Amino acid sequence: MKKGLIILSIFLLLPINIFASGLNDTGKSSIVMDIDTGRILYQKDSNTERLIASTTKIMTFLVTLSFFQNQLDTKVKVGEEVLKMYGTNMYLNLGEELTIRELLYGLMMRSGNDASVVLAVNVAGSVSEFVMMMNKKAQEIGMQNTIFKNPHGLDEETKNYSTAYDLAILTRYLYLNYPEYKKIVGEKYYDFSSSLKSYSLVNRCKILFTYKNTTTAKNGYTPLAGKSLVTTATKNDLNLLVVTLDDYDIYQNHERLYEYYFNRYKKELLLDKNNFKIAGIVPGKYYLKNNFYYPITKDELNNVNLKVLLEEKNNTFGCVQILLKEKIIGEEVIYKIKEKKKEKKSLFLKIKNFFKNMFNDL
Repeated sequence: MKKGLIILSIFLLLPINIFASGLNDTGKSSIVMDIDTGRILYQKDSNTERLIASTTKIMTFLVTLSFFQNQLDTKVKVGEEVLKMYGTNMYLNLGEELTIRELLYGLMMRSGNDASVVLAVNVAGSVSEFVMMMNKKAQEIGMQNTIFKNPHGLDEETKNYSTAYDLAILTRYLYLNYPEYKKIVGEKYYDFSSSLKSYSLVNRCKILFTYKNTTTAKNGYTPLAGKSLVTTATKNDLNLLVVTLDDYDIYQNHERLYEYYFNRYKKELLLDKNNFKIAGIVPGKYYLKNNFYYPITKDELNNVNLKVLLEEKNNTFGCVQILLKEKIIGEEVIYKIKEKKKEKKSLFLKIKNFFKNMFNDL
């Protein structure tokens, strides 16, 4: 095969339909995203900046988890930072000792505003320094339309703004990179004891109890922001997330959105590494490392294209791109299978084999 760029196209099946007609979405801003691929299945005003109330605590969770990493059982003491906290709380006491892990459960399950400031002080030394870390992390993971002013979401003195799309980016990042997110934020009940008292936490997000496919949930509410909800759910190998902001019917709306898209989409194998062939190249000389799966509908039958780009180098033949219409939705490198080198026999072995064969023939 000559070196250079050769393009081979293989046509498959697959269009896309981002907007659902007739869907009763009650959120002012909404998004439905496939977690594994990042594909947006539906969105409405998803880049409009809005107050986000206690969904702020998802970022508080991430910054804390990033800082403490494998030291979640570190014990900390509650300081005077809790004295100004109001709204939803764990009701921590001054001087009480408990672990970072227990504070994270209280932060997400009970939406503890007091837990948020205790975590902030123990991560960064002060709430203001922690807020700087929140904004830095937001930029790092691609949240371009988000600004944090506090770690809890209360908006009477300072206000946190974000978008449904940015909160989806944040949630997907946590879901894919931190197993603790699914474990803690998806928990219904959690019991523990601090240095002063015992806690029996019950998750405030009702959808965890009413919709069986839910895997994580974090809600939020202030009079200025309205109700907000960020959830994930799994059904038939599809992992989806939904964000709705300023949504008066959060739980029913999320369930409607999930059922609509779980019923319409199926995770399909679009590139099978075990049945991949390139015209003009002998099978057995190349291979793919991975399969490629993608969520598609039954009607998406004509707009997926596999494009093979052949450009021979030392260890590869090029790559195969998976395109949805003209947009690349995936890419896999085509690797060469290394040929086994024949072992060179020493002169001694050649002479030995010569005489061995000669005597065998006598």
